[in-house]
Amino acid sequence: MYKNLVAALAVACCISPVFSQAADKPLKIGFVYVAPLADTGWVRQHDEGRLAVESALGNKVKTTYVENVAEGPDAERVIRDLAATGHQLIFTPSFGYMEPTLKVAQAFPGVRFESITGYKTAANVATANARYYEGRYLAGIAAGRMTQTKVTGYVAGFPIPEVIQGINAFALGLRSVNPKAVVKVVWLNTWFDPTRERDAAMTLFNQDVDVIAFHTVSSAIMAAAQERGKLAIAYHSDMRKIAPDAQILAVTHQWGAYYTERARAVLDGSWKSGNVWGGVREGMIRVEGFGSAVPAVVQQEVLARQKDIAAGKLQPFRAQQAVLDNEGRQVIAAGQSLNDAQILGMNWLVQGVQGKLP
Repeated sequence: MYKNLVAALAVACCISPVFSQAADKPLKIGFVYVAPLADTGWVRQHDEGRLAVESALGNKVKTTYVENVAEGPDAERVIRDLAATGHQLIFTPSFGYMEPTLKVAQAFPGVRFESITGYKTAANVATANARYYEGRYLAGIAAGRMTQTKVTGYVAGFPIPEVIQGINAFALGLRSVNPKAVVKVVWLNTWFDPTRERDAAMTLFNQDVDVIAFHTVSSAIMAAAQERGKLAIAYHSDMRKIAPDAQILAVTHQWGAYYTERARAVLDGSWKSGNVWGGVREGMIRVEGFGSAVPAVVQQEVLARQKDIAAGKLQPFRAQQAVLDNEGRQVIAAGQSLNDAQILGMNWLVQGVQGKLP
């Protein structure tokens, strides 16, 4: 599946220059992480991707990572240092790394960069992202089946389209099986702050929330749900070790195959810039790790809908009936679907989500 993605990328971007790697030395690959490397979470999943590259390519590659790098000037410094020390392929997996990556890439035209979650490309900068919203829709179905109060919560990092897509897809999945359920959102304007993440979760639990989801980096919200006896949707990776009783399921990100194919492309001289946006069908997103409290019938329902998404039978932003935003305006007409450009530019919250965009 990833080979198809990479092949499509190469065809679509054939005007970009081709780079090659000297055969007598390993390809040095750098990774920049926005938070500390932990046992679970966003950074963990990208590091699993790094390890997959090492496993697949052996002594053909040598990887390096720098963790807990703040977005902005510090990121530019780290990315520049990696480029200056001989790294020929650099992965920068955080939205706020996009501009620093582009800036450094101008100064190092012979180095290839992969801006993960970014959207701006250059001759030596490719972008890739996953359709996280597909997993969010499936998680919403599970939440809709499990909530008793019909009040769910969502702790969100920044109000960028990627996060908004996830909130809306979660709400649509939730209300597809539980039409009266609602989503209460707390915005943090940070990706990584375990103390604030925990506080936000506790605030929501005090407002009748009994199922919580999140789009931040740490596992603090899962731990809070476990402590309070609530239910939670794990994100990025399986977090049952942290919240064995709280976890309903995990929406996991799978980067290993994509990272490996891109490294192979550098090694064989076929690397080209371009953009990839893969989801359940491509194996970049999946739901797994069902908790012990989740009935088998709910697990089967969610997995069946996951197969439907993979087959193209189900699209979270395809409307059987008109979809309204939470201010009553129609955002998807009955029988219509949002195209990729509309999804990528999403700037509204769907009906059932309480709150406003910051």
